[in-house]
Amino acid sequence: MADSTMNTIHLVRPELQAFVRDNPIPQMTAERLAIIREAPTIAYPPPPEAPVTVEERTIQGPDGQHLRLLVYRPIEHGGPLPAILHVHGGGMVVGQPEMSDPENRLLSAALPAVIVSVDYRLAPEHPFPAPLEDCYSALAWLNDQAAALSVDTTRIVIKGESAGGGIAAGLALLARDRGEVPVVFQCLTYPMIDDRPPADPHPLTGEFVWSAASNRFGWACYLGEEPGGPNVSPYAAPARAIDLAGLPATLIIVPTLDIFLEEDLEYTRRLTRAGVPVELIVYPGAYHGFHMAGDTELHRRYTRDVLTALKAAVGHD
Repeated sequence: MADSTMNTIHLVRPELQAFVRDNPIPQMTAERLAIIREAPTIAYPPPPEAPVTVEERTIQGPDGQHLRLLVYRPIEHGGPLPAILHVHGGGMVVGQPEMSDPENRLLSAALPAVIVSVDYRLAPEHPFPAPLEDCYSALAWLNDQAAALSVDTTRIVIKGESAGGGIAAGLALLARDRGEVPVVFQCLTYPMIDDRPPADPHPLTGEFVWSAASNRFGWACYLGEEPGGPNVSPYAAPARAIDLAGLPATLIIVPTLDIFLEEDLEYTRRLTRAGVPVELIVYPGAYHGFHMAGDTELHRRYTRDVLTALKAAVGHD
């Protein structure tokens, strides 16, 4: 929460209110970062029963360092399959692929698809471009190993949530400009894409889970300098990209109480003006990280919306 008053709790869907009341998440600071990394506020859920294999792989990343991946494969399907390069959230400063393990298991089986989730390096120890280049190395590895993984390289998707959504959006720009790996679709859930403080902040967003202060901290860590400066790369903050033409078809999902609402709406508008096929889904009465509230109707709807969009993108009925 941004503060203890919970001024907008009446706008939150009833099924989501208990979580933010019972799990106050403090603003992110350098002092709290170390504590959160040692003992995450929200425990990872147990893996669900799903007909998939999960393999931990280590590949060579940028500058020769080791890069850890989790590779999900449906047991009951051969190839070639579509593939998803997944980037976890965490404000650029926390997290690992295990955060999204339940969702990735279920999605791999349901789509079906091979999913590669990246344990990219975190800021502030590793600021931009290290996390992005880690993800690009994973994307290139996925493309290069397509035959061994039984992956169809014409159906590669980039997917991410929050900070992971922002890195995924930057990765789509980088893949477009380098021209080495084809990407057919990007699936962005409340992506963190603009470091610049808004001139007119939305009065109803950012109270829950991820505040303006936490956002500024995350961006400062990622950029290695205060956000909002004149020389920030569009690969770091995709909202700064001048040319969005040629990006893959896109799904953007964002809640109405999310601090990223207006930057995501604006990015959607600009994608449409660049001729990019884009679908926007806005969830009323939800906040950033609403999935942490557990098995709610909104979480089930979100799962259906993502699956529907991905099946359409990779040619599954």
